[in-house]
Amino acid sequence: MAYASPALLRKLADLLGPKGFSTEPAELAPWLSDWRGRYHGRAAALLAPARREEVVEIVRLCAAEGVPLVPQGGNTSMVGGATPDGSGAALLLSLRRMNRIRSLDPEANLAVCEAGVILSTLHEAALEAGRRFPLTLGAKGSATIGGLVSTNAGGTQVLRFGNMRRLVQGIEAVLPDGSLYEGLTPLKKDNRGYDLGQLLIGAEGTLGVVTAASLRLVSAVGSRAVAWAGVADPLAAMGLLHHLEATQKEAIESFELVPRSALDLVLMHVPGTRSPLATPAPWNVLIEAVSPLVAPSPEPLLYEGLRSAHEIGLVGDATIAANEAQAEAFWRLRDSISEAEKKDGPAAKHDISVAVADMPGFLVSAAAAVEARFAGTRVSAFGHLGDGNIHFNVRAPEGTRADWVEMTGAEVTGFVHDLVTAAGGSISAEHGIGQMKLAELARLGGAARLGAMRAIKAALDPKSIMNPGKLVPL
Repeated sequence: MAYASPALLRKLADLLGPKGFSTEPAELAPWLSDWRGRYHGRAAALLAPARREEVVEIVRLCAAEGVPLVPQGGNTSMVGGATPDGSGAALLLSLRRMNRIRSLDPEANLAVCEAGVILSTLHEAALEAGRRFPLTLGAKGSATIGGLVSTNAGGTQVLRFGNMRRLVQGIEAVLPDGSLYEGLTPLKKDNRGYDLGQLLIGAEGTLGVVTAASLRLVSAVGSRAVAWAGVADPLAAMGLLHHLEATQKEAIESFELVPRSALDLVLMHVPGTRSPLATPAPWNVLIEAVSPLVAPSPEPLLYEGLRSAHEIGLVGDATIAANEAQAEAFWRLRDSISEAEKKDGPAAKHDISVAVADMPGFLVSAAAAVEARFAGTRVSAFGHLGDGNIHFNVRAPEGTRADWVEMTGAEVTGFVHDLVTAAGGSISAEHGIGQMKLAELARLGGAARLGAMRAIKAALDPKSIMNPGKLVPL
């Protein structure tokens, strides 16, 4: 790994100008720590190109000297995927100035966005054209398109629309040698061999720098119905999902599982929240159904679906939000779980997935195994049941030390990941590997997967200058 020479830094400063180049510690500081504040690094300079041609030249110059680059969008990685190491050799490559929506075609249901476009900005632009981009997450006000592509982001609408991989129709990227891959055209059929665009999605910036993407749009929401229902266990929740999908066609877009323990934490620690149901249930599901602009409200169908589910014993009590304010209040309960857990005490957090059909049984058996192995711990498992992705958090025993995660968390995480791997699942469902899960991927990834990843990395980035120390175990 080479350090940037004074000559290289001068060339980059001349290329980018004062708006695009900085070595000032105060300007670099906010971008040298990760979203969670767990990882901290150093960088020789911050590079902020405004055009793809500048990215090409940056990568070409750095490749010639073997200087590492750490691409960064909104810096919202949950696994330290956009934070440089402590050596100070890397240059931060910020795509935030490349923030144009190059085109938005409502007839073709397509938007071409540069990497620095903020997700909420795309949401607003699509809505103005009578369309929407069907991916949302808590960091929508800061997460960028390039980062979402590079991490194959998910969210609460994956149930119907899939994650970023299904929403990306084309990619433009600068490869590690400085060549420009121009693949924005949304071809329905293309059999020219390896799909480089799909390879770049989820690569966490280790195979190149995504500069733009063609993204799928869908019809704007005309109306929605949001319900909160109590169920006996995860198996009943899965039965309810199948029942609603059979009766609602494609109206169901979100189906979030919330255990009573998580809801109780929110009610305890988040002011202004209240339980939607008069009688507490062991498990809860938050359901959102939508209809297009010209279609009738989905509420009658959702009501009928819940009523018939109650008749066959899948649901206990249930309620449908009477207005938008109440719908948002329901969602706030789900979205505040992480905040409430943090206020309650330390927890070892896991972003896992298993086969959708296996998830209900896994939740029960894995929680029992963890709580038996680590006395006093309490499992809180919540999230996107319908796509097999659950946030499986292990709360520390009551009254434990604040550094419980640092002292015991690695052992807990290893045990959880062993259970997931034995079930044929993934230790990272939507947050990526970054640097946080690198050792666990090396331990559990399997020889074939790891061998292929290393071979691809070596072939495309032989000098290992693209986001070193992330995703690909050495």
